[in-house]
Amino acid sequence: DGYFYHMMRQCRYSSKDLQGIELITSYVFNQAEYIRFNSTVGKYVGYTEYGVKNAEAWNKGPELAGELGELERYCKHNAANHYSA
Repeated sequence: DGYFYHMMRQCRYSSKDLQGIELITSYVFNQAEYIRFNSTVGKYVGYTEYGVKNAEAWNKGPELAGELGELERYCKHNAANHYSA
């Protein structure tokens, strides 16, 4: 009865060192992840035909710089909140 789209962004903190923070952004359509950005890999990776096509385009465009900016803006900015909890 319709389609389901979901984008999830996660910050993973492995140590108190800000270099140990990992950003993962997953894009899901109808319960199947089709593309993911992982800051440790440093690029988008596609898991379906559609995802591979988008990953190639997004890795060449402004989307990649935007995701790397999210690592700084969101994850590193909120690291103190994570460690104090």
